[in-house]
Amino acid sequence: MRQREGLIARVKQIRLTGAADDPRSSANLSRPQAAPTLSDLELRIAHLEEQLRGLQDSVHREAVRHEGRLSDLEARTEPSALAVALSRDARERGL
Repeated sequence: MRQREGLIARVKQIRLTGAADDPRSSANLSRPQAAPTLSDLELRIAHLEEQLRGLQDSVHREAVRHEGRLSDLEARTEPSALAVALSRDARERGL
């Protein structure tokens, strides 16, 4: 329960800090805003967690793709693989 209260306090602080920095929000300060309910905050956190999972998946896919490219490059630059490729190229060029 203390975690929720702390989270709500941090969200309120962020909103207040953001409102002070945003000149457009000064007009909104005159009319009172309803405090976010716990369910609103839970929905927002769920949405942020979903976005974070998407970002993590994207980073993982990119890392796997780069790892595959590096492995392929390493395999092609092995001395034995280079010798085979140079020999094949020399035969194709007629050298």
